[in-house]
Amino acid sequence: ITPAVASASVHVAKIFTTAVSGLAHLRFGNVDQGLFRRLVIPGVLGGVLGACILTALPGQVIKPFVAFYLMLMGALILRRAFRPSGEPAFPLAARFLLPLGALGGFFDAIGGGGWGPIVTSTLVARGNHPRFAIGSVNLAEFFVTLAESTAFVLTLGQSLAQMGQVILGLILGGVVAAPLAAYVCRRVPVRALMGAVGILIILLSLRT
Repeated sequence: ITPAVASASVHVAKIFTTAVSGLAHLRFGNVDQGLFRRLVIPGVLGGVLGACILTALPGQVIKPFVAFYLMLMGALILRRAFRPSGEPAFPLAARFLLPLGALGGFFDAIGGGGWGPIVTSTLVARGNHPRFAIGSVNLAEFFVTLAESTAFVLTLGQSLAQMGQVILGLILGGVVAAPLAAYVCRRVPVRALMGAVGILIILLSLRT
């Protein structure tokens, strides 16, 4: 499967999974409205741009750079998880959220995924509370995914029509898992959650 068709298939499925995930995070009180609003519009714009570029350029070229960035973020998150309780944290300033959202949306479309790992990882690494970083980013992801999928359908509609079984499997698995993940995000202690996120990001980046 070509990178463009693979990314498009994932994003069509993510329309449903991110809708369930975003609503679940809202239900469990995991969303910071201010953080959500600052991320969603630049994320949509970056995602559409990435989807358009991916149809013309090979996404494999950029994947190693994204993986290296995510490994650094995973290491920073682990450091935060085990830092002394008295060490101060400095959440990302509001003016940096716009470029972060645009960058996350762009790489999400290019690589078939990356909005959560890039945006959430950066926020958590900089000291934002993991629960609200994850919840806010997940809710914004629905709108980013919807915009990316629309761009992909307009450019790859015929190829996507042949991926129905793959898309259906991703939808079913994601819809089942999303509410459980939102509940776990609310209940798990901050240090344990940060440690799990950091380790997962490093392992996925190593594999990539």
